[in-house]
Parts: sequence; C-alpha cells; structure tokens
Amino acid sequence: MSEEDSAPSNQPPKFREGPFTYHQEVEVEIATLTNLGDGLGRVDGWVVFVTGALPGEKVVVKIWHNAANFSRGDLVRVIIPSADRVQPRCELFGECGGCQYQNMNYPAQLEWKRKQVAEVYERLGGLKMEIEPCFPSPKQYGYRSKITPHFLTPRRQDFPIGFLAAGTTRRVIDVPKCPLATDAINAAYGRARKEIHRAPGEFERGATLLFRECEEGVVSDSRQVVTEKVGKIKLKFLAGEFFQNNPSVLESFVQYAIESAKASGAKHLVDTYCGSGLFAISGAKSFDSVNGIEVSADAARKAAENATLNGLTNCRFIAGSAESIFKSIPVRGHESAVIVDPPRKGCDESFLEQLHKFSPRRIIYISCSPDTQARDLKYLCARGWKVVSAKPFDLFPQTRHIECIATLEKA
Repeated sequence: MSEEDSAPSNQPPKFREGPFTYHQEVEVEIATLTNLGDGLGRVDGWVVFVTGALPGEKVVVKIWHNAANFSRGDLVRVIIPSADRVQPRCELFGECGGCQYQNMNYPAQLEWKRKQVAEVYERLGGLKMEIEPCFPSPKQYGYRSKITPHFLTPRRQDFPIGFLAAGTTRRVIDVPKCPLATDAINAAYGRARKEIHRAPGEFERGATLLFRECEEGVVSDSRQVVTEKVGKIKLKFLAGEFFQNNPSVLESFVQYAIESAKASGAKHLVDTYCGSGLFAISGAKSFDSVNGIEVSADAARKAAENATLNGLTNCRFIAGSAESIFKSIPVRGHESAVIVDPPRKGCDESFLEQLHKFSPRRIIYISCSPDTQARDLKYLCARGWKVVSAKPFDLFPQTRHIECIATLEKA
C-alpha cells in the first residue's frame, strides 16, 4: 500500500485502527459467501466482508469498519465479475435489507444455499455429510403472500414507508413496491401508502403495516381470521400469526416432510410445535392417528378446529407443558414418527431429551435456521441418532434464508 493509500480521510472518531484507513479503497478477491449473504475475501490474509460481492469476483472495496480480526467495506466496482452475476430486478437492491441474492442467477442461489447448509452442519454440528440439492421455488419473484412494511414517527410529509436499510436496525428506507410480493399485495400496499401520507398526524409513533393475501383477498387487520389452502387442505388462523408465505412451494415442502415420516413405517404421526396444524392435518390421511402438541392452549384449540374444518376424525391436539411435552401422547414411540418444527432459536435441551426418550421410529426436523438445527442435531447424534438425509427448500428466493428438512433415525 502507498502512503497516499494509508492516509486517513474524514476518519470518524470511533473508527478502529487496523490494516486499512477509513474509506481506503482496496482490491479484494472474493472466495465465498457468509451465511448472511456477504462476500468474503482476504487481503494479505486479512478477512474483508463485502455486501453485494459474489464468489470468484475481483472487486474494489471502500473500507468503513475495522474489527479485531476483520474489516467491512462497501462495493465500489467489480473488476472481474462472476459468471453467475445478473442485473437485480429491484432498484433498491443493496440499500434495502430484504434481499441479498438478486444479483445472482437462480441456479447459483440454490447451489450456494446447499453449500451453506453443508458448511454449517459440519462446523456447528460435526456432521460431514452430503446435502441434497435445494428444492427450487416455482416462483422466484412475486411469491410472498405476506409483507410487513414499517415507518417511524412522521417528521415530514414524504416520510419513508418500507423496510430496514441493509446493515441497520433503525433506519427505514422508502420502498414503493416490493418485487418479491404478489401483485395484489403491491396494489393494496400502494393504496395504503397514499392514505398514510395524506394523514400522517394519525400516526404519532409510526407503525408496522400488514398485508396478507389469502382466500379472503388482501387482509391488513392482524386480528382477522383468514384462510389458506395448501394442497387439498384449508387452514384458518389470525392474519398476524406466523404462516409460511411462499404458497408456490409450500405444498411440495409439506408433502416431502409427510412422505419422509410415512416412509419409516410408522402408524402414528406426532407433530410438535404444531401451530395451526399444517403438518398434522396435511398428514392425517397417511397415518392411523395424528397427535399435535402445542404449548399454547389457544393454538391447540385452533388446530383442532382446522381438523374439523377438513373433516378429519383421527387428529388430536394437546396443549402440553414444556416440562412434559410427550406425557399426554397416547401412542408409543416405536410406532410413531415425530415432526419437529421449532422457531428460529431451535429446541432446548429439555425438549430434545424428552424427544430422545420417546424414541420414535423417525424424527423429521424442520428448520428455518440451519445453525440452531445443526446444534440440535449434534445433541441428538450424541445420544445415538443418525441424520440419514438433509434437504434444503428455497422458500425465500433472492434472500439468504433457507428452510431445511433433516431426517433422523436410531443409529
């Protein structure tokens, strides 16, 4: 580096001293992607993270942060582009924090998601195994059936309504239209934006908006009961509650989990973290009985109502306490398959130990967070289980997010 390169330029007071000065431009060859979707390269062995850079590229980066053992920089220009680089469809790509992969062609997105599952399984779970190809979404844009735009306290007439800026937790950027959302949602969102801008005084503290497309149309009231159809079943739940929001791939995703459970030869299905009953009700006709477990009594009641809505009589939903989650299950483990679909934080050890002692024929562990999934798989494998397959599903094209279904049996 020349003396000119190393000279500080408008360096902020809190900028940490390191191998680079503030806003120094350096060339970086990108080797891989992180699980957050950032490019990772090295300069003289020093790690540099670059949002928007792709593996195999040589890029010019403007450094804005030095940490103890890495730096972060903004992408200035691409010297040698990746063969997988494409033009992002959204003009706000890179500024909006919603997408990470719009600049990468879709087959490459799928392959990187597969690689990232393999990497985190080995690093955090000690599992060196072949990960199946990532199941593609039939729709890569216009697939989201729910969005939740935000705005902060209005301070001017044209205040931004949209999503958090990339790399921030407080700054909202204006997003007039989201290409990931359905056409019907974008139309409703556009109308709502105009109404909010006409009467900003009604929102003293800002707000988070809701737009969910369902059988009833586009719904914005989080308390309204809505209906979603997945394959041949219908489910009712509150519009603000969690429900997978890519209908184009959801039926295939659910069916894979049910078929994997059925292939074990189990007579009974146990669906833990069952929510409104998506997996339990979808699999009811493939098993003699289905038992859904939820710590929320309200959720268990709604799941039972959904079973009745679909004319099913072999489903039972239980509000079980976290300390004795399997205590009320009226079937034996060796005749059962168990579906586990926890929130992003994964399962706690108490649950995993109870699951192990229940000793089902097969465990189908579904996760939106491969890192916590890998941690939990490691715990089960240490108690005599084996991961026989792992298949990612792309429920979130253009983003770094991955759903993965792991199948376990007794070793």
